[in-house]
Amino acid sequence: MVISLIAAYEVQAAPVHSTDSLVIRFANRTRLVIYAPDKAGIQALSNYDLNKIVREMSMQLDSVPGGQHAISRDGGRYLKDTVLVVTKKKDGITIVINGADKTKVDSTKKQSSDSNNDRDYQRAKRQKKDNGHNIDYSISIGLNNFIQRGQLPAYPEDSYDLRPIGSRYVALAIGAMPTIIRGRYASLKLYYGAEVAWNNFMFDGNNIAEQTPAGIAFPDAGRDLQKSKLTICTIGIPVVPRITFYNSDGRKICHLGVGGYVNYRLDSYRKIKEADGNRDRRHFNFDLNDYRYGLMAHLGIKSANFFVKYDLSPLFEPGKGPDVRTVSFGIGF
Repeated sequence: MVISLIAAYEVQAAPVHSTDSLVIRFANRTRLVIYAPDKAGIQALSNYDLNKIVREMSMQLDSVPGGQHAISRDGGRYLKDTVLVVTKKKDGITIVINGADKTKVDSTKKQSSDSNNDRDYQRAKRQKKDNGHNIDYSISIGLNNFIQRGQLPAYPEDSYDLRPIGSRYVALAIGAMPTIIRGRYASLKLYYGAEVAWNNFMFDGNNIAEQTPAGIAFPDAGRDLQKSKLTICTIGIPVVPRITFYNSDGRKICHLGVGGYVNYRLDSYRKIKEADGNRDRRHFNFDLNDYRYGLMAHLGIKSANFFVKYDLSPLFEPGKGPDVRTVSFGIGF
């Protein structure tokens, strides 16, 4: 037991009827009087943290009006060898002091309060986002492939086969998503914006894209190439209605969306990388359709947005290239 004193004090023990007492007089006329049934009770004080008792009693007195006050506390909570047993449950945390049932403290109520605060915060955050017209920036990465719609003798399919991993899709987008209809567990939103996208079609083999008067051609280069690809850069406007689902706490679970897009071709070029590392890059229109349109679908889980895009319009002008459509899929952030 350690008590720090500012000034000197006097201790005296005197019998008071059938009890013993410990009186501590401080220089500022303050007295600490402890009564015990016998001398052993006085000696048992060494098991208690008297510093903690004085601190807590001072704070309690500061919270009530002036005057004379008597404060009673269970001394068991001040034992120096107090053991706390903490048990975590689904509905909260239970704390047992010294294993006694009567000193059991259940913090489920506090846990529930914290949960309610978090729920209120999530709902307020969702409402603020729903009411505003926040601008979102995103980047999407994925893969491209051709969907064959018709077979033309001038364009055998093996002349423009693609490497699956090398035919990459990259897009940068800026958009907004106002809420149309808001519900407790679901909301209808409308995503719209603008994006710049690059569709890379890497050929599987030594075929190259050539511009000819009759249309695009895919002749064999007659030599080994490291890579050969056709790249199309477009700017587009996607419009996708979305349904967003929430849990009881107001947190987003996922979203589903189906919509469409219209793209305009900004540039197109073919790029060849020779076996020795030399590169050749040439810009042509390759008889590509300047306008492309199609359908797209979104599946969002937290901050990740999976997408699929399918061109309804042919990639090339009729009769000037193979009758193919483009499909792109990947993930956006």
